[in-house]
Amino acid sequence: MSKVRGVVVLVADQLRADHLGFGGGQVPTPHLDALAASGTVFDQAYVANPTCMPNRATIATGRWPSTHGTRTNGVTLDWDAQTFMRSMQRSGWNTAAVGKLHFQTMGWPYEDDQLADMARHAPELVDAALVDAVERGRPAQWDTWESFERHRPARLELPPDYYGFDTVDLVIGHGDAPGGHYAHWARARGLDPDTVRIMGDALVGYPGWDQVYQSEVPVELHPTTYVTERAIDRLEQLTAGDAPFCLFVSYPDPHHPFAPPGDYWHRVDPSAVELPATFFDTHDRSPEHVRQIVADRGRPAADPTMTWSPTEEQYRHALAAELGLVSLLDDSIGRILGRLEDLGIADDTAVVFTADHGDLFGDHGLMLKHFVHYQGVTRVPLIVRSPGGDGGRSSALVSSADIAPTLLDLGGVPSYRGIQGTSLRSLVEGRASAVRPRLLVEEDQPFGLPGLPGPVHIRTLLTEDARLTVYGGHDVRELYALDDDADETTNLADTLDGAALQARLTADLAAELIRLTDTGIRPAASA
Repeated sequence: MSKVRGVVVLVADQLRADHLGFGGGQVPTPHLDALAASGTVFDQAYVANPTCMPNRATIATGRWPSTHGTRTNGVTLDWDAQTFMRSMQRSGWNTAAVGKLHFQTMGWPYEDDQLADMARHAPELVDAALVDAVERGRPAQWDTWESFERHRPARLELPPDYYGFDTVDLVIGHGDAPGGHYAHWARARGLDPDTVRIMGDALVGYPGWDQVYQSEVPVELHPTTYVTERAIDRLEQLTAGDAPFCLFVSYPDPHHPFAPPGDYWHRVDPSAVELPATFFDTHDRSPEHVRQIVADRGRPAADPTMTWSPTEEQYRHALAAELGLVSLLDDSIGRILGRLEDLGIADDTAVVFTADHGDLFGDHGLMLKHFVHYQGVTRVPLIVRSPGGDGGRSSALVSSADIAPTLLDLGGVPSYRGIQGTSLRSLVEGRASAVRPRLLVEEDQPFGLPGLPGPVHIRTLLTEDARLTVYGGHDVRELYALDDDADETTNLADTLDGAALQARLTADLAAELIRLTDTGIRPAASA
């Protein structure tokens, strides 16, 4: 393989694989399609957890959430966590991050009903007298570096070893008026994000859901533009010397609110978008909490991040707006890829593109994420382009946990104890067709919802031909024979027809849970 001078990691927030051109999407994405054509596309790439913080921590560490500890949103990643960036940094690489990291909490409070559920079923999570003692020996405010409010008064520089990054240009939140370093950049250019009309106050919006509107922020001052311009600046700085480099670029879009700026709002006609084949799923054998969500169709959840069931009209307007953001994302990534070419380093730079999780986006009549593991939310785009790579498409089962070991392998950087993912280099170079026979997806939530009281522990086992999902503490299972039922419409759990398949996947699930037992701490003696 040719020597890798550096790596560029591009991450989108809440993006399905099939919303991109190369994934069969409804809008063209020429720049990402070109990247896909020159790299390896993994058509069966899944998250380790379909939630922001847990899976972002997995991308950084190469470990499943139950091992690295950020099991759910709201749990800050261990300050001393080993990450691929730290390994690169300690091996002499220059490292930089731009955009939304979300390794630490942003400070959003729980909803009242979520707190009530936690108080009933897991009081140790909310009772101050029962919480763990304050951690010792760490810098003051070590776990608030990504707090929205802490960044509000003035630009706050992050520590020089922020989980392995030398420098960070931070975006906190989503939509068109986030915080962090972006907010101060925008104010210096005459736009105060605190005055931007958002959601229900937008000048041009869709009345059926306050998360769909046209941003009044001009394209040139949009958060996506900030991320792109700062990424290009950092790229030029990183490549000015002889040291290898790692640039981590994380866009807060196309996560809702779906608020495209300028003419990106008009790119797609809502009446022209197609409904998913499963939009009117009857859910005859779905879990009770899913049936209750669908029974309340048309009413978004109080927590705007939670799964809900849109009407056909709500879905069409949301998708049209989201696809506008996808177009903006593609144009922006095209600028970064173009700068790699201009600098003459595209041929010796590895590029990875992925998303932190997907979005149900109409599949089975559902929207957004949490508490369900349909493939719309667990499967993500993944492209790896590397010097010496064969390119093409791979149907191998791969995980977000594989990104860290892959980057270390491509860069010739030593790995570290406890990493659980597998390097995909052999697939990228055409020396193998698979790296595992099965794959685990986790989800842990401290609260529940009607039909599924918390705390909730979901485990999904995926094979090439099937999916089994179990809900810990509840007599609830889902089983789909994917070779015959790719849309996951017929739940075979606890049926005669599915008995043999369920037995096999249950055994496989147990084996995978054992395989992922943490080995990160080296034993010092026999006793």
